[in-house]
Parts: sequence; C-alpha cells; structure tokens
Amino acid sequence: MPRSKSKRRRYTPPPKKKPKPSPKWFGALILIFMLGGVAIIVMNYLSLIPFTTMDPSNYLLFAGLGAIGLGFVLATQWR
Repeated sequence: MPRSKSKRRRYTPPPKKKPKPSPKWFGALILIFMLGGVAIIVMNYLSLIPFTTMDPSNYLLFAGLGAIGLGFVLATQWR
C-alpha cells in the first residue's frame, strides 16, 4: 500500500553528535588546582610559605581562592 504524501515529506533533523570525552589528564588538572588552592590557603595561615612575613597575606588568600574557583570552572567543562 502506498504511503500518504504527508508522511513522506515530514522533516527529520539529523541526530545530535555526542561531544568528545575529555582527555585523561584533565581530571588530574582539576584536582591539582583545587588541592593547590587549599594548600596555598592553609600554608598561608600557618606561615609556612617562605619569603613572606609572619602575618597571613590577603594576596595569597585570593590566589588560593582563585585556584579553587578555576578548578570549579574546569570541572564544569569535564565530560
């Protein structure tokens, strides 16, 4: 039995392509930034960072928070 014209002309969009998975080193990079940021903050408050004064530095706090934030941004891109 022939098909009706309405079913022959129906548009079917092409299937969506699956995104490529992230490289294996990308997960390690996320952990390095997050753990590195935590380490900078902890070492800053314990005064274990060389060439700094005995008082905690706000610049190192912001650097540590920035590293943690960059780790979160990278984590959103991981597939």
